[in-house]
Amino acid sequence: MQYRTFGRLDWKPSPLGFGTMRLPVIDNDPGKIDELEATRMLRYAIDHGVNYVDTAYSYHHGNSEAFLGRALQDGYRQRVRLATKLPSWLIKASKDFDRYLNEQLERLQTETIDFYLLHNLNEGSWPKMRDLNVFDWAEKTMTDGRIYYLGFSFHDRYEVFQEIVDAYDRWTLCQIQN
Repeated sequence: MQYRTFGRLDWKPSPLGFGTMRLPVIDNDPGKIDELEATRMLRYAIDHGVNYVDTAYSYHHGNSEAFLGRALQDGYRQRVRLATKLPSWLIKASKDFDRYLNEQLERLQTETIDFYLLHNLNEGSWPKMRDLNVFDWAEKTMTDGRIYYLGFSFHDRYEVFQEIVDAYDRWTLCQIQN
């Protein structure tokens, strides 16, 4: 497996990661992950050098994170960097940041999320995150060790992207949907 430099981090990711947005399912039901097959696929990828796994609170009707928590047992969690995403559309008050993060940590059966992304930032969700002081909260969670790095996923126009990027000087990554 080849690996790449990832910004200023002391970590080299595999060129391909393992995303869990579209895992194999049972009876064509996105909420029913075929855990046997999905675990086989995930562990095969990790055993062959993939070292980045991505999920989100809402993937597979909210079942992806819990599946990953189970599938990454037996030492597999220690072999990857894990990314998941805060469901920005569900945040109503600043107390919700901790509520969702703590739920995600429990689902994932881990004490730390390597890359925590604000999910689906756009012209509508971004001002709410900013006004609820998401950066102050994120800094505290990085200090207490629940997350290591902050990022965001983006779904909008370039001008909105530029505003978000310029708002914080410690972004580590961005996933862009075009």
